[in-house]
Amino acid sequence: MNNQVIKQFLRFLLVFIIQVILLKRLDLTFGSFNYIHIFLYPILILFFPFKTPRALFLILAFLLGLGLDFFYDSIGVHASAAVFLAFIRKYILKLLEPVEGYNFDKNVPVTAIGLPWLLSYVAVLLFAHHFWFFSVEAFSFVYLKEILLRTFSTFIASYVLIMLYLLIFNPKN
Repeated sequence: MNNQVIKQFLRFLLVFIIQVILLKRLDLTFGSFNYIHIFLYPILILFFPFKTPRALFLILAFLLGLGLDFFYDSIGVHASAAVFLAFIRKYILKLLEPVEGYNFDKNVPVTAIGLPWLLSYVAVLLFAHHFWFFSVEAFSFVYLKEILLRTFSTFIASYVLIMLYLLIFNPKN
């Protein structure tokens, strides 16, 4: 088996286990403010191999979300958000493409593009993911205030955790 496939699988397994065992049980409630949830799993989609066929990528994102839905007892909310994130990643990559273009074949390397690009790439996609997630969960824009509160608070907590993950593990490939 290819060494890259094994590394990707182990990274997937580690993040999935952290998400369903540790982060699911983490209760970040401050008085009556219970809008903070931490999602690490979007990093699996953000840094998925670049040249993966689009249909396969969307199917794998769906399966990831479905697995999370199983453990979170949600009905398709994670699957929907994961597929949405996988779908828009291509367009955000085009939007944030440097003038000289991307010069990598397989993966989105963290160190090759630079810190400003990395910060904006993760921020845009993570915010979009969270907004979609909480919109689907509420299933009505009547709760727009709660959707935005959950989106912003979860975005900040997840963004910090993802940046720490990237700093510690630094997935170069």
